[in-house]
Amino acid sequence: MKVEDIARLLDGQLAGEGAREIRGAAGLDNAGPNDLTFAEGERILKRAANCRAGCILVPSGVVLAGQTTIAVRHPKLALIRATAALLPRPAVEPGVHATAVVAPGARLSSGVSVGAQAVVEEGANIGARTVISAGVFLGRGVKVGADCVIHPKVSIYPQARIGNRVVIHAGTVIGADGFGYVFAEGRHHKFPQLGQVVIEDDVEIGSNSTIDRGSLGDTVIGEGTKIDNLVQIAHNVRVGRHCVIAAQTGISGSVEIGDYVVIGGQVGVGDKVRIESQAVIG
Repeated sequence: MKVEDIARLLDGQLAGEGAREIRGAAGLDNAGPNDLTFAEGERILKRAANCRAGCILVPSGVVLAGQTTIAVRHPKLALIRATAALLPRPAVEPGVHATAVVAPGARLSSGVSVGAQAVVEEGANIGARTVISAGVFLGRGVKVGADCVIHPKVSIYPQARIGNRVVIHAGTVIGADGFGYVFAEGRHHKFPQLGQVVIEDDVEIGSNSTIDRGSLGDTVIGEGTKIDNLVQIAHNVRVGRHCVIAAQTGISGSVEIGDYVVIGGQVGVGDKVRIESQAVIG
């Protein structure tokens, strides 16, 4: 892809060699003559003046002498858009692998791919173009929307509802029973875990995270939220829209989290806490 084509795609201001071919993207220090990179902030821009990149995305109004640049409002966001065009996700062949087990009553929409040794139970519903990778388990009545990617060894317990364009990374468990017990008569009695997990559109969940089903209601992860690896979200938690939750965070039962909340790594949130929108915790 030529630099001038990238500039048009990003509606950016080109300075330098528009005919140069760009084949990939790299960090500022590692980029070569056919790589795209970005630079923002005074210190980084000074380093960029001497880098070897084929093209540098820079903030509007910035020119680097001797470098080919595209000036845009948000260089990092522009890099995301440019790499999506430069390096599109490899197409996955639709169909069901010979070793997968798909129940007769499961419904697979057009373009779905089901990988080796995956299990799709009765009543599950998978939306168009969704990828179910090797070894995934989808329980009875699970609903997965369109254009999702469920990576290997993910387990989604019965009746969970997954929205559109959701990405769930390897080893994550969705919908296991919450940790709820009543102590009486000298022993712990398991409290019913009858709710579901609802994951809204455009959520991404990292590897080996766990989101428990609700007890007498649902556990809900709001639209656009991003969850890191090794995060535990307990029963009846409600996470708002476009939140970010970093690794090794534990969120106790019935916590309510507003929209656009940022939670850093290794944060612990106690039972029934309410976190207001746009809070930052770390």
